[in-house]
Amino acid sequence: MINIFRNSWSVVIRNWAVYRKDFIANISPTVADPSLILLSLGLGLGSFVQNVGGRSYMEFLAPGLVASTALFTSFFESSYGFYVRMTFENVFKAMLTTPIGPREVVLGEFMWNFLKGSLMAFGVALFLLAFGLAPSVLSLFGAALLGGVIAIPCAAMGLLASSYVKNINQFQSVYSFIIAPMFYLSGIFFPIGPMPHAFQLAVQISPFTHGVHLMQLLFWQQLSLEALVIHGGILLAFSLSLGLWANHRIRVKLVT
Repeated sequence: MINIFRNSWSVVIRNWAVYRKDFIANISPTVADPSLILLSLGLGLGSFVQNVGGRSYMEFLAPGLVASTALFTSFFESSYGFYVRMTFENVFKAMLTTPIGPREVVLGEFMWNFLKGSLMAFGVALFLLAFGLAPSVLSLFGAALLGGVIAIPCAAMGLLASSYVKNINQFQSVYSFIIAPMFYLSGIFFPIGPMPHAFQLAVQISPFTHGVHLMQLLFWQQLSLEALVIHGGILLAFSLSLGLWANHRIRVKLVT
């Protein structure tokens, strides 16, 4: 077991070594996009929407954008990024000539996505703290931890996409029909509560919806044990089921 984690950590180290070469360029869109959404919608639309559940629109919008950072970071890393490493760069073929096996590759990718999702969520939360939209410095670490948790099922979907697509252009369909609806209909931009009951039930099948809800409760200082058990449990169930499915698909892909 120790060797498995050691070899998996080697995958993380390799990814970090490549990522840090263009660190500023790599983190720029991840941090800039939610910040620009916050400023444009929060200030622009917020001047017309004065009250959302007893808080300003900027306060309502902010925590969901932290969660979205984990979503996009993990999905694009485990879809486009993983596919390029696997198909064009042959990184994993080289790894498999070492003691690192398919199991360690998959586990290492999940570990990398957890850490990357945590780092990016922390960065956006730090930006929010500067604007007075995060409750405390302590909440930054809660946001980082939750960002990593959200990243796991989202990374699993990216890996599953990598195992099914026939070429890199097909990721656009995955994004358009799965990831984009998850983002826009998760409760980031509007409360889910007042929506029709059928809509409320439909969005519950997305792990991201539960991650957004937990992030909102964290930032609004309303997080409870009940919410952690229910929504955290659902996130865990999605992570386990999608993770096992992705593990099977990718391990087969790497050895064939």
